[in-house]
Amino acid sequence: MVEKHSQTAMPDLRRLLALASSYLHGVDLAPLTRAYEFVCDRHAGHLHVSGESYVQHLFDVATTLASMKLDLDSIVAGLLHGTLKEGVATVAELEDLFGPEVASIVNGTTRITNVPYNSKLTNTKLAQAENTRKLFLAMSADIRVLLVKLADRLQDMVTLGSADEKRRRHVAGETMDLFAPLAGRLGIDWMKRELEDLSFQYLFPAEYADITARLESSLVQRQAYVDEVKAILNKKLRANNINPVRIIGRPKHLYSIYRKLVAQNISLERVYDKVAFRIIVHSVKECYEALGTVHADWPPVPGRIKDFISVPKANNYQSLHTTVIGPHDYFIEIQIRTEDMDRVAQEGIAAHWAYKEGQKINVKDVRLFKSIKRLVHNLQEVEDHREFLESVRGELFESDVYALTPTGEVRELPAGSTPLDFAYSIHTAVGDHCSGAKVNGLLVTLKYKLQHGDIVEIITRKNQQPKRAWLQIVKTSRARTRIRQWLRREEKEKSLHLGREICERELKKHDATLKKLVKSGHIRMLLKSLHCNSLDDMLVKVGSGVISVPALLRALQPEEFRAAEEKRLEKELLEKTKRSEQGPAAAPAKEVIDIDGMDDMLVRISQCCKPVPGDDIIGFITTGRGISIHKVDCPNLRMTDPQRWMAVTWSGSTRTRHRCKVLIRAENRKNILADISSTIGFDDADIIELNARTTADNLAELSVVLEVVDLGHLQLILQHLRQMSSVIEVRRR
Repeated sequence: MVEKHSQTAMPDLRRLLALASSYLHGVDLAPLTRAYEFVCDRHAGHLHVSGESYVQHLFDVATTLASMKLDLDSIVAGLLHGTLKEGVATVAELEDLFGPEVASIVNGTTRITNVPYNSKLTNTKLAQAENTRKLFLAMSADIRVLLVKLADRLQDMVTLGSADEKRRRHVAGETMDLFAPLAGRLGIDWMKRELEDLSFQYLFPAEYADITARLESSLVQRQAYVDEVKAILNKKLRANNINPVRIIGRPKHLYSIYRKLVAQNISLERVYDKVAFRIIVHSVKECYEALGTVHADWPPVPGRIKDFISVPKANNYQSLHTTVIGPHDYFIEIQIRTEDMDRVAQEGIAAHWAYKEGQKINVKDVRLFKSIKRLVHNLQEVEDHREFLESVRGELFESDVYALTPTGEVRELPAGSTPLDFAYSIHTAVGDHCSGAKVNGLLVTLKYKLQHGDIVEIITRKNQQPKRAWLQIVKTSRARTRIRQWLRREEKEKSLHLGREICERELKKHDATLKKLVKSGHIRMLLKSLHCNSLDDMLVKVGSGVISVPALLRALQPEEFRAAEEKRLEKELLEKTKRSEQGPAAAPAKEVIDIDGMDDMLVRISQCCKPVPGDDIIGFITTGRGISIHKVDCPNLRMTDPQRWMAVTWSGSTRTRHRCKVLIRAENRKNILADISSTIGFDDADIIELNARTTADNLAELSVVLEVVDLGHLQLILQHLRQMSSVIEVRRR
């Protein structure tokens, strides 16, 4: 909420009108004057959270939008964007005074509430995810909602220094994670840089102050170097009949330098490309000629040449990039582009604004808006709020690889992306059924790392399905989320089918069926007893082992049977308590399985599931062979008669070793068996049996029988195996 203040000076409207009229030729600016007068009246005496006049904040937002040369409705909405949030106007009132489009933009920005982006609280994460969903939905309906929100956030960041530290870190974290990448996605490069540097100042104040001071101390030397390089470039280009429009040398923004320091673990003195040079020429032909001229005397750094002219980014960005070893053996980054390309690079979406009066949407606009719609669609498919926030960050990554479909459509991906990432970027179904890929006409494995400019053809097979091992291959959050969704859906279907079989089998013993329970209404009592929301929820929980068969049986028993069972259990508990009060028996400590209060029974560990101390277990009464001990989720146990099940628990010392089976999938490389054996041995476990084979995907698959002390010992071994870089999957069998 804003506070009230007795008197504040109003900003000069003439400055905003002059800025708008400089490019909105022939447009009636009366709505802008009315909007200014409206907010001066409704927000009179109000203060922004920064302490400045609230009207001044609104004016600065509108001025930012005008400097981006947006349409009149966007600027008016910028002035009015706080009216609904502060309750000084209604949507109907805004529609009546300023038209439906302005009201819609203001309403869209208002629905996006302020939720701390980096909070670890689950309920805040949920609210934050829903808030971010609203932002993307509003952005999808009208991109101007996001542009107003970005201008608002920029002004919030400029005045953030007056806030307390907790708020500064919250707002800066949200800006760095969400709003700066969104500005980059829209191609508004100057805003992205400003938001990142302002966020950097509050998230890492010590590092920010250190880099700022050290760069300022070397300002004179850097400026001399910039002047030297510009003069050399100008001379080189003109000697080759290229007359550049201009050559610009500017310092890289602070956050990009800091990222390089962290990523490469180097000192500031070793960051030679602190200055980026930009050559502006007249035509595309001259762009490539200029690149050749630069490379003629200054050798390029391998892997740092990128052609975004022939393969533009989704936000319409076009330029040639190269990093060369320049004068005095310093690395310098050079970008080469035309005047029009430079305007798009700076203004982004605003350079091709589809809402400008008298303009028709062009092919580039269609491509950009299609990209944004696809982004929103991909995110709306993610249901889990934790995965949603992860997907947002993943979708807004800095693209390092620009690969193409056979038809020339560009896909932007992070470094290290594979054909699977490419497949899921096209469509979920393409990813799910991906069986292979051709890159530049040659067959490659699914682990192949895509390179800039690769032409990728995805091979699909109808019976191909996602594998859990794919999670270790993919790089993008989009692919990872889709694979997880498929695996969860598949697991749920299996659990649903198995749960139905178990329930029908047990109900049959009571002369009942699920259909009868539903028809009679008794299913409601059963669901309430088992704390389930629906019949399918109960069946899935039974099939997955969340609800054990004994628990299901107790819920199915008539009330009088249940009361008798509870009395029996109480009696047994009382007897156990009396025995414990008499003191322990004089016997050597050994591994014992306490079987429902009865002693001296023949007990053996089942070899099908190999439980170890710490596992939840159930005993099965065999014919003439005593009690067989199984894990509660053992598939073989589920197929037996529950009437022969007994409650059992681990007790006594756990010094006896127990056998368990583990499945390991890893990269099929030299010495992999020795490395895995060494890891297991380091954790003081014995390998009793080991079988290895090579899969069709050229993976090493190992079935290992181990001897461990208990479940904690086993989990430690599994954790250390999973930490091995070559290991893809480890699970107990």
